[in-house]
Amino acid sequence: MPVVTQPTVHGMHGSLFESFVSPSRGSTELCAWRTVVGPTQQGTAHRVDREEIFLVLGGEPVLYLDGRPEALQVGAVVFVPADSEVRLDNPGMHEATLWVTAVAGLQATTASGQQISPPWAQ
Repeated sequence: MPVVTQPTVHGMHGSLFESFVSPSRGSTELCAWRTVVGPTQQGTAHRVDREEIFLVLGGEPVLYLDGRPEALQVGAVVFVPADSEVRLDNPGMHEATLWVTAVAGLQATTASGQQISPPWAQ
């Protein structure tokens, strides 16, 4: 799996998650995926159990980290500590695209208590 040109695509909460690296594709430690958030899309707040890193590739998304909004531009990098609450919105009229890297096995919990095992991180 050294070179991946075709991602496995998943949809959740109105966004697309294009998985390039994950345990299901041969990785034992890391996951990497591209997240595409449609125009005027509001994400779902969730608490992550592992660290994540976001790199903005396109658009102007707003990332809420523990309730604090941060308007992002292309090239911005955000470190999300484990046990943080995250929500990713796209208030703009164009898609927002981000590259996300995390440790394999990432889990999340929504405010309602729903447990999420994202398939792009498994």
